[in-house]
Amino acid sequence: MVKHIGIIACSAEGAALCYKTICIEAQEKLFKYRHPEITIHTPPLSDYMQHIWNGNWEEVAELMLNSARIVAKAGAEFAICPDNTLHQAYNLMISKSPIPWIHIAEVVGKEAKQQKFKHLGILGTKYLMNSSVYPDALKKFNIACEIPEVSDQDKVDKIIFEELVNGVFTEESRKVFNKIIQKLAKKNCDAVVLGCTEIPLLIDPNDCPLPTLDSTRLLARAAIKKALE
Repeated sequence: MVKHIGIIACSAEGAALCYKTICIEAQEKLFKYRHPEITIHTPPLSDYMQHIWNGNWEEVAELMLNSARIVAKAGAEFAICPDNTLHQAYNLMISKSPIPWIHIAEVVGKEAKQQKFKHLGILGTKYLMNSSVYPDALKKFNIACEIPEVSDQDKVDKIIFEELVNGVFTEESRKVFNKIIQKLAKKNCDAVVLGCTEIPLLIDPNDCPLPTLDSTRLLARAAIKKALE
């Protein structure tokens, strides 16, 4: 029996990419037009941002839990959250969740280990880059990580919140990201985590200075795998 997936969504573009990936790629494991049942719940992004701006991760956790309860009531058997930043509240809510979750950074860490990467550059919001989400997850796989310098963190964060979450993807911003990734390569990073779920819509892996770990699609694939267990 294929399990029902709950998507705890935050920003539209990342959640949409995750949802679309599940719907399309699950057909390869099942059959044409067949994918797991999916329920998505998305409060307004502003509900999350008011607490993130204030550093109130307990309230972020409550919003995540509320969404988990809603998708569970609709029949979801496990949850995923296609938003790396929200995982700063993961440990505050997971013990209270009515259903199990897949942790996005652990999925990325597992893939990095399989590909034998040792030192990852982390890109995402400034909240994510300066958090323990990836350092903690990657320790389990004995993988080191690096974040950009402060001025580059500001550039990445601005592009995410002013452009990417609003569906704006420009060549100029892609070049900015590639320059920052090149700096991470010079710090001996052997791959880069696209740790904001909209970044994969901007970056072209074919001209990126480092191999990419697409957190959005990796999470979607992990959800497909779990749904089919």
